[in-house]
Amino acid sequence: MDNEQAWVARAQRGDSEAFTLLVEAYQKPVYNLCYRMLGEAEAAEDAAQETFLRAYQHIERYDAKRPFATWLLSIAAHYCIDRLRRRKFSMFSIDADDEDGMAFEIPDVNAPNPERESVRREDSEKVHGLLASLDETDRAAIVMRYWNDASEIEISEALGLSVSAVKSRLHRARLALGKRWEMPAAQTHAQRSPHESPAF
Repeated sequence: MDNEQAWVARAQRGDSEAFTLLVEAYQKPVYNLCYRMLGEAEAAEDAAQETFLRAYQHIERYDAKRPFATWLLSIAAHYCIDRLRRRKFSMFSIDADDEDGMAFEIPDVNAPNPERESVRREDSEKVHGLLASLDETDRAAIVMRYWNDASEIEISEALGLSVSAVKSRLHRARLALGKRWEMPAAQTHAQRSPHESPAF
């Protein structure tokens, strides 16, 4: 990651080209985190753009002693948490509106398997529904741990929590997700509060 630190140092001196290299290196993990948090491709794109804008505006605050990825993903996670809290009592769908393939893996056109892709899509939609049922901070911790491979220490730094609090949140969220995954769709729908996502 020597190149990364060199890019960061240049960006902190006002080099926009160096920051562009950082954006290119991290646009996929930032978008993926935002998509898992918000559940909508368009919202995730907006959140990713806002994340990089905020990072650019505050690049001088970055402490080189921390991993740059942790700092950047913490900006994304906090922005998404704020977005979720603002719309917490609004009805929204976690299904992707577009059909451009951004939300889900596109199958190999030379070896299509419609049944497998249908199951994969249903499972992906179910995962988004389950994530949407979590507390915003728990959701951020789960996404960072299992989709971004962040360590418990990195999550604690990103979310401003103690390591023990991160462990507790991850454990609680895993139990909740496990129970809801096994729950029949009708029962899950019945237990959902009016303001929660109509995922099922």
